[in-house]
Amino acid sequence: MAEKIIRDPVHDVIAFRTELPLDNLLFNLINAEEFQRLRRVRQLGLTSLAYPCADHSRYSHSLGVMETARRILGQLELDFRIDDYQKAVCFSAALLHDLGHGPFSHVFERITGVHHEEYTCRVVMDCGSDVNRMLGQFSPTLPQDVANVIRHQPHPTVISDVISSQLDADRFDYLLRDNLMTGCQYGAFDLNWLLHSLAVDSAGDRLAVHAKGVSAVEAFLQSRYHMYRNVYFHKVVRSAEGLVKLVLQRAKRLAVQGRLSWPEPEHAVRRALLGMELTLDQFKDLDDISMLHCFKLWANAPDAVLARLCRGLLYRRLYKVIDLPAEMSSQEALAVAAKAKFAVASRGGDADYDLFYDEPADTPYDLGEGRGEHERQISVIDDRGQVVPLSQISSIPEALNRQLMFRRLHMADPWEEVVRAEL
Repeated sequence: MAEKIIRDPVHDVIAFRTELPLDNLLFNLINAEEFQRLRRVRQLGLTSLAYPCADHSRYSHSLGVMETARRILGQLELDFRIDDYQKAVCFSAALLHDLGHGPFSHVFERITGVHHEEYTCRVVMDCGSDVNRMLGQFSPTLPQDVANVIRHQPHPTVISDVISSQLDADRFDYLLRDNLMTGCQYGAFDLNWLLHSLAVDSAGDRLAVHAKGVSAVEAFLQSRYHMYRNVYFHKVVRSAEGLVKLVLQRAKRLAVQGRLSWPEPEHAVRRALLGMELTLDQFKDLDDISMLHCFKLWANAPDAVLARLCRGLLYRRLYKVIDLPAEMSSQEALAVAAKAKFAVASRGGDADYDLFYDEPADTPYDLGEGRGEHERQISVIDDRGQVVPLSQISSIPEALNRQLMFRRLHMADPWEEVVRAEL
């Protein structure tokens, strides 16, 4: 037996028996150039500026999602028939779901306007990619079916729920992994019991959970709330992400004006900034390393604004933060931000780059009003075999069905007193 072992801090042993066609496919996909690129894209962007050990990669997370998906289907097939081809689609989609992520988490895609899922599907369907070739060798229909699951087409199923839903392998892994690597202890929950409680709502072909697992689901939902509150929306993390956004906006403006000396026109970073199509080779070169290299060069750029912003990122000279009152509305907060920008500008500052307003928001659990069909409420199979929404038997969904939001002003150090005087 040819067995390959990967040791993982969250799931311990991730094993592949390469004499089995499906395991061999997965192990080959891991070694594809497009997947290896994810070693150079950090899972949490610049979160290490707040939590020093949070330097884990999209690569390790993707492995974890695949392993979690394998465990989920292993549980489901005890009572529900899942054939080998469905497993291949599910596990491949789980492994490749983040393939299209650019540098620094979601910040880069907000500037370029191309969602990472779309890039993922482009790579999966690109006949020149290692990933496409390996999937096609397993089955000619596999690339398209993997892309369909990632896009939730033609309609959500239990397989696509495993990849993306309010109870999916992606969230299971990133909460536990981010919890471990940040050391914050907010994201822990009983994954083993939750997985043991999973089931299939056969009438709707959707993922569900037995009533015995409700407490584990409640803990999972609460851990997600706490991770957003204390990690993903941490003021230092958001300040760093805001600086990245300002850097990319400034670089994009200079590139459009022909005043960005580096990188050269065909470089992946410049093409992505300008919203241009990337070749497969250019895409494989778009990672945190290429972006950080630009930051290092731009730190000495003739443009003083770009240079200052990049030095702030490289040497952790982040903006000061003022939390606005929780009872303040978004409209009132924006009015305060406009007033602060005017004060900075009237005293000789650059209101576009010396200050920014940030309003991170997330709904920890959606009762169905705000998300697409693929993220419907979690279904519970009660003791009578009836399928009911989680909110009917637990008070946690209603408690979490409200927006978690912070309203903050971030400003360069010299302007803190000026802004505070205006509040």
